[in-house]
Amino acid sequence: MRRTVFETEHDQLRETTRQFIEREIAPHAEQWEREGQVDRSAYLAAGKYGLIGFNLPEEFGGGGMEDFRFNAVIVEELAKFGSATPALSLQNDVVGPYMAKLTNDEQKQRWLPGFASGELIGAIAMSEPGAGSDLAGIKTSAVLDGDHWVLNGSKTFISAGINSDLVIVVTRTDPNGGHKGFTLLVVERGMAGFERGRKLDKMGQHAQDTAELHFTDVRVPVENVLGEVNKGFYHLMHNLPSERLSIAIGAIAGARQVFTDTLQYTKDRKAFGQPIGTFQHNRFVLAEMSTELDIAEQYIDRCLAAVVAGELTAVDAAKAKWWTTELAKRVIDHCVQLHGGYGYMNEYPVAKAYVDSRIQTIFGGTTEIMKDIIGRDMGL
Repeated sequence: MRRTVFETEHDQLRETTRQFIEREIAPHAEQWEREGQVDRSAYLAAGKYGLIGFNLPEEFGGGGMEDFRFNAVIVEELAKFGSATPALSLQNDVVGPYMAKLTNDEQKQRWLPGFASGELIGAIAMSEPGAGSDLAGIKTSAVLDGDHWVLNGSKTFISAGINSDLVIVVTRTDPNGGHKGFTLLVVERGMAGFERGRKLDKMGQHAQDTAELHFTDVRVPVENVLGEVNKGFYHLMHNLPSERLSIAIGAIAGARQVFTDTLQYTKDRKAFGQPIGTFQHNRFVLAEMSTELDIAEQYIDRCLAAVVAGELTAVDAAKAKWWTTELAKRVIDHCVQLHGGYGYMNEYPVAKAYVDSRIQTIFGGTTEIMKDIIGRDMGL
């Protein structure tokens, strides 16, 4: 089914993204997988291609294109390639909105040019060893001391935790404020007391530098408060829907690529004298996957149109996030099965996709949290 949500300029960016992947990522992907980290040069290259900060103001080196369909194009093309890529969705869809909407004039001058060029890599630190989806359980805290906030605590599962130069830390600044007691502090590389812990040994996505971060009496200047003091929770709630939609977009694009590869495999691979895809059971499984991917993609495109119109809700994004990630998990599992023993071999992309995609139902809010958001909206 033809997609109608994208226009000519989006198609042009798609081609640019494909060229970037072919020239700047593909030759290094295996090395980055082995090393467990994408080289920083990939972010600089992305900046030169205009793939970072395109949604930031032009006066600070951005592209001035505030249209989430551009974000979607980049997410889709990277998802088709695999996980050994710079974390551009983190930069554009997660950190980018905070930088664009919450920075004051001085912060914009200080951070945005480097962010748009790929020289400054951003991260956001929410999860803690004892607090994941339950933000109310966050223990990291900061106390005001003159013109600095003194920050203490630890974070875990932080994407770009090793490479990052600017870390937006969700911290409690009012111990009795509940949800009204959080503030976003930007911790910069090199600040005394800011230490990076181990790079986490994950099941998949080995090239992504997910890490633990530790803060011991880090003196963060008041000029590094992002947004308003004690309004951090509201800032998070405003930006989480775009992050969740981004995850949904990547889930479907990645699953569709695995499905396309598997469909060709079932046409080429023969058993009992005929292509395995022609056996009725396999043909039905492939038909089901094709249908479900098409239907999910149509919902994604409706969400994209809603973002452009300023109408996407947190509930819309929650529905997109849980359904598409669970579908991707199911589709890729079927594709492993259709590959037989070869599906278990790491030399086949389907095996890597199987472990790389598993996190999608967890990060950005688990499937269970998404369903809870939807259920509460129904008055339950």
